[in-house]
Amino acid sequence: MKKTNWLFLLFAFAAVFSIMLIGVFIAEKSAIGIASSIVLVCAVMGGGFTLKKKMREQGMLD
Repeated sequence: MKKTNWLFLLFAFAAVFSIMLIGVFIAEKSAIGIASSIVLVCAVMGGGFTLKKKMREQGMLD
């Protein structure tokens, strides 16, 4: 069984939460909230992918 990487799990939960916020702000009809949530999703997912690439290059991931 593989070891759980808690940092990547945190990134995943943050991305899911950000996507859920988009739905909430759509229901609230807040254009600023929708735009900021989309930026937040891009930032969280981009950060996660960047971290994964750096860790893979350093040989910390399988």
